[in-house]
Amino acid sequence: MDPHDKLTMRATRALAAAALAMLPGLAAAQSSVQVFGIIDAGILAQNKSPGGDSLTRVETSGLRQSVWGFKGSEDLGQGLKAFFNLESHFDTDTGALHPSGDTPGSGTILFRRQANVGLSGDWGSITIGRQYGPALLAHIGTEPRAMKEQFSNLYAWAYNQLESIAGPDAVNTNNDVGIFMKNAVQYRNTFGPVSLGVLYSFGEQGGDFSDNEIVALGASYTGAVVVSGSYEYMKDRQTGNKNVEHTGLGFALPYRSFTFKANWLRAENSGADGERTSKVDAWGVGADWKWSDSHNATLAYYDNKDKEHGSNQTRNVVLSNDYFISKRTTLYAQMAVVDADDGAVGAAALKTSIVADGSFEAGKTTTFVNLGINHTF
Repeated sequence: MDPHDKLTMRATRALAAAALAMLPGLAAAQSSVQVFGIIDAGILAQNKSPGGDSLTRVETSGLRQSVWGFKGSEDLGQGLKAFFNLESHFDTDTGALHPSGDTPGSGTILFRRQANVGLSGDWGSITIGRQYGPALLAHIGTEPRAMKEQFSNLYAWAYNQLESIAGPDAVNTNNDVGIFMKNAVQYRNTFGPVSLGVLYSFGEQGGDFSDNEIVALGASYTGAVVVSGSYEYMKDRQTGNKNVEHTGLGFALPYRSFTFKANWLRAENSGADGERTSKVDAWGVGADWKWSDSHNATLAYYDNKDKEHGSNQTRNVVLSNDYFISKRTTLYAQMAVVDADDGAVGAAALKTSIVADGSFEAGKTTTFVNLGINHTF
């Protein structure tokens, strides 16, 4: 090699090294993007349906929701990271996107569950965009069935916030059944055994900053016992009255191979005029039994009642077992017995339902059996 070329190469390397030394954050930056998902499907049989007939079908998402998406992060140096989440919800039985709980006319939403970006560090994290609310997340460890997609109070939670989406007058356009919030900013942090989340969803209405807003709080303590608490409210976009107020408390006690749980959720719905239309107390108690490395059984009891309409009440017993074939694949068997009062019919039934579609018969006892497979990637 020509001496001049060698000198030029050495100078180039020196300049490059100097530039990297002057930009340590840039040199250290690392990024990753991951494709992830859950595919869940099974067979669901019930001895009665709202029409009185027995029914057997292929059912999506018995254990967890079927989802797919992308998530990623970039190390910005000095403990700071940027991240994003894009998560879509689909039905395995049909392949269609799962309908959203947004206000009518919103259309099909591709990333119904999450579409957000944020920053995290030792100080916690800030997430901006469509995202999970902190109130629901706080109760995963204390809800008797960990808010599983079928046969848990996940649906009593969701349906009690459905009226604010498609009700006769009071509407909050940022709410997707109290689980996903649009136009939201959330701060999360962990302080020793305490995990805290605070979310604000901007109303984006002219004239009054608070019209159509959502405020949600969720906290949990994980130590020798687990304690959870939550509160959230949603305001009508026109009058600014609170059309949903939701409160929750939970407790879990691990003991050897068992975990005993108790959870209480209260949802109050009101119209645009502030008059209350429903007040549902949803109680759940239960126990998990890790009876082998590959099996976890759960026995749970739910008693859900609308105090504004006393005949709308369901009492439910659920027995299930999850068989973990591998870290990514689970076979599950679950049975629910639903005893519904006469007022648990139609849209009203959803407010006291632990069944995903509320397909039990009012005034009767309905038995459901669900066998399925859940695979993550």
